[in-house]
Amino acid sequence: MSTKKHLQDQVLKKLETAGIFCWRQNNNAVWDKSLNSGYGGYRAFAGMKGVPDIICIIDGQFVGVEIKVGKDKLSTDQVLFKRRTIRNGGQYLVVKQIEDIDPLLKP
Repeated sequence: MSTKKHLQDQVLKKLETAGIFCWRQNNNAVWDKSLNSGYGGYRAFAGMKGVPDIICIIDGQFVGVEIKVGKDKLSTDQVLFKRRTIRNGGQYLVVKQIEDIDPLLKP
């Protein structure tokens, strides 16, 4: 079974090779060396909940790509983000294997 990181890397490489403008969106706590009197620490991510792992702009359209492996499924926040994306004219794709990204690639 592929790890999430490995699948993310594969997806990003395939999208970039196809010339698609995309990036990995970090939604985790961030290390901040200025915290705790210079000893550092993690500060909570303060962005929007449910944002997909990879964001693309394809022909002017927002495309969210969420990576899931094994039995992982979308969280409630991710489901809401997906619904809002589609309702506002964007696309949202859940990728469990590298071939799931193919609908985004130009023929």
